[in-house]
Amino acid sequence: MGANFKFRIPDAAQRGAAMVDVIGAGALQSLIFNGKQATTEDHMIRVKKIAHAVYEMPDVDKQSEYYTEVIGLAPTDKSKDAVYLASTIDHHSVVLRKGSQAKCVRLGFQIGPDDDLGAFEKQIQGHGIKTQRRKDPEPTIADMVTFEDPKGTVMEVFKRDAFSGQRFATKGIVPHKLGHVAFFVTDVKRVTKFYCDVLGFRESDWMGDFFSFLRCGPDHHTINLMQIDANRHFHTAFELRDWAHLQTACDFLSLNGYKLIWGPGRHGIGHNLFAYHRAPNGLITELFAELDQVNEELGYFEPRPWHRDHPQKPKVWPKDPSAANLWGIMPPDEMMK
Repeated sequence: MGANFKFRIPDAAQRGAAMVDVIGAGALQSLIFNGKQATTEDHMIRVKKIAHAVYEMPDVDKQSEYYTEVIGLAPTDKSKDAVYLASTIDHHSVVLRKGSQAKCVRLGFQIGPDDDLGAFEKQIQGHGIKTQRRKDPEPTIADMVTFEDPKGTVMEVFKRDAFSGQRFATKGIVPHKLGHVAFFVTDVKRVTKFYCDVLGFRESDWMGDFFSFLRCGPDHHTINLMQIDANRHFHTAFELRDWAHLQTACDFLSLNGYKLIWGPGRHGIGHNLFAYHRAPNGLITELFAELDQVNEELGYFEPRPWHRDHPQKPKVWPKDPSAANLWGIMPPDEMMK
């Protein structure tokens, strides 16, 4: 996340305003309207987890070294076209490919073990979206449906047929998992509606009408979308254990020549601890801990001492410094580069 209040962005809605105009309708979508929660329900097949992200960059070897030696992912496979890296269980959570510029080009999502991939593909096609079916496209993935989101990122949706089961790495920061990927977009309402109506995401929070936080599981957000004048990667986030893990990670980054861009701090939206730095490929990495967890049935986030609302429910946050960092330090201009 990030919101420099020098940005040229629309004025935010006031705290407590109705979310209906800002937040697109989604199946089984929780909404807050005049302080009350309402849901609508259907039987769509939803993605359940962000499984991996695929990046292109000119220097794959340097970025691979960063992920293995600094971040602490384990290399699981390498071909002439790709390097696969993971934390644990899944074969890969990050895939690196050679390209002319650094960018995130694909996102992988899992559906449930009892979900029908063919039925999911028909569901996508029902929105008028062209799909492709790919057999054995990547290690440990036997069948995959691919299609593009409105900003051109390819969605790779599959069922996990086999687990790799490798242990966590023993060197580097060693995050628990790939937590979320954030993007700048030119039409945040349209892209948000796609993720909710097509993939089954739910809106957790908004900052005004320009920054959405979307979930596909218990984590407060898996996808972030912030409106500016271009479609591009914002940051990729990895989950750490706790504050102590984040502190040692910041020291480890410093010892290896990586300076923080912003943080440490605690976001208001999502309430996670955070620290941002720039990877060798020029893209921003966030390390975070203590992200809000939703109780989907009750419609609020599990209570935490640092919450300002009791209970903490999905809402529209105003464009206020506390939404970006409860501890006070605002993001620098470099967060937008």
